[in-house]
Amino acid sequence: MMDVKRTLGRGGLTVSQLGLGCMGMSWAYGPTDTAEATKTIHRALELGVNFLDTADMYAAGANETLVGQAIAGRRDEVVLATKFGIVVDPNTSQIQGVDGSPAYVRSAIEGSLRRLGVDHIDLYYQHRPDPQVPIEETVTAMAELVAEGKVLHLGLSEASADTIRRACAVHPIAAVQSEWSLFSRDIESGVVPVCRELGIGLVPYSPLGRGLLTGAIASADDLADDDFRRTLPRWAAENLSVNLELVSEIRAVALEQEAAPSQIALAWLLAQGEDIVPIPGTKRRRYLEENIGAGSIVLRAQDLARLGELQPAGDRYSDMAWTSRDTAPVST
Repeated sequence: MMDVKRTLGRGGLTVSQLGLGCMGMSWAYGPTDTAEATKTIHRALELGVNFLDTADMYAAGANETLVGQAIAGRRDEVVLATKFGIVVDPNTSQIQGVDGSPAYVRSAIEGSLRRLGVDHIDLYYQHRPDPQVPIEETVTAMAELVAEGKVLHLGLSEASADTIRRACAVHPIAAVQSEWSLFSRDIESGVVPVCRELGIGLVPYSPLGRGLLTGAIASADDLADDDFRRTLPRWAAENLSVNLELVSEIRAVALEQEAAPSQIALAWLLAQGEDIVPIPGTKRRRYLEENIGAGSIVLRAQDLARLGELQPAGDRYSDMAWTSRDTAPVST
């Protein structure tokens, strides 16, 4: 069971110590199994994981529909987070761009509420800042949804420190979601300090390095042909061999702790602060149960130091401009 709770932001958004990322249940990571995904969500709730994360772009809305059907009749057990702003082709799920305009905010929330089958979202993120729209305009529109009761708390995803600061001047931000793991630490220099200064919670996605830190993958051949990870630099042949060698360090700590490598990677992240709530994604109950075990692991100072020295090969995206984005300045 996951009995430990953490609070995101200053508005009292209390969630389980770990959340559940639902993207892979419908999109990006090879074959899907709706029945097993639904059972995984139900098992999460049984074990005390109440923080579910989805987005309107995942399989062009199909992931929201799946999550909504899985939590039907159990809304009061769930802290529900979704995201808007990345526009995809409804037929192919290919990314078309980003849209942070107030009109799009309004249309996006209605679509998400409909697909999820709920009357409000607990945490509503802008998925990526729109460089063409001042963050102040986007957050003003999001704040109107709070006033209407359609959203309870606001969040940002992959925003720069400056954008986060400007957003907070308009409306309190409860959480910032960014990739953060032993292999993805770029937010530590700017985003994390600003979030802590402003009292914003941190929600790391891909805390297991998109599966790389689990120790379960030996080569890119272990991935399905259409697996999104094949497009990422860290999974390219010249980088993957280096990164798999680093995973052996995680495996060594896991052996000493009598734990799984995934549990060690999550325990390291949890140890970085009480304001951190990772959302490891999985579409299978057995990995969910394994991840939950990370909450009981206490790493020694030497373990934290040893793990903190790992330096992966390759960027997390081929275009890092996709992360920590700034928006257009406010017009005068």
